[in-house]
Amino acid sequence: MKQAIVARADLGMGPGKLAAQAAHASLSVYEDTDDRTRREWKGSGQTKVVLKTSGEDAVFRLADEAERRGLPYAVVRDAGRTQVDPGTVTALAVGPGPEAEVDAVTGDLSLY
Repeated sequence: MKQAIVARADLGMGPGKLAAQAAHASLSVYEDTDDRTRREWKGSGQTKVVLKTSGEDAVFRLADEAERRGLPYAVVRDAGRTQVDPGTVTALAVGPGPEAEVDAVTGDLSLY
């Protein structure tokens, strides 16, 4: 089981902002995941990776692929109180789900 968090590198978010957006993404998808998947992921160590991409279009292409594969996902839009404009898409979480399925969506991305 694995979760991939994909953050937009093109926004120039500082490390604290990046951490906050990754946390928003991880928690948002976790809350929408079924109980069995949550238990299995928690029991296997809650594996996470943080990856990077550029541009809103790239985030939505990944989200569409996750949806096609039946994986839980969450797209984060920022409130705009600090470093980015309100409504800016900052991050995406894919999974928790089977590692091979998550990798099929995000495996070509670089670590952040």
